Amino acid sequence: MRAKITYLITAAVLVVYFVLVGSRGLLLIRQGTWLTVAFGAAVLVLPVIGVWFLWMNTRFVTRANQLAAELEAEGGLPVDELERDEYGRIRRDSADEVFARRKAETEDEPGEWRNWFRLAVAYHDARDTPRARKAMQRAIALHDKKPMGAPPSGSRGRV
Repeated sequence: MRAKITYLITAAVLVVYFVLVGSRGLLLIRQGTWLTVAFGAAVLVLPVIGVWFLWMNTRFVTRANQLAAELEAEGGLPVDELERDEYGRIRRDSADEVFARRKAETEDEPGEWRNWFRLAVAYHDARDTPRARKAMQRAIALHDKKPMGAPPSGSRGRV
């Protein structure tokens, strides 16, 4: 719940920022000189990109949460079996062990969105956020039956 509140607050702050930046861009355009119009147009691009980025991230998080709720209802959420150090951080060797199992499951059934969801969690636990996001995007696409490109690859293997 704390993460959702933090996300909502951050999104609200960003929206306020986009409005302020957009209003400054319009003020520059209203000045009417070629320089201020050019700067104003350039400034207006920033909120447009920001709103698009915020929308895409919100949509991603919403879909991932929907998949998590569906998986939880089925009793298929991954169990936290990771060992932690005295500070509560996940031990790397423990994360690697769980990752290897999740990777094998996904390689055995690459068309199953549940495996990709669990693999995304394993990537996240191993602190590999870019691949975690790609795996979650694949889980969402498989759940929605959308075609997607090649699976993420990298230092941890072909999956």
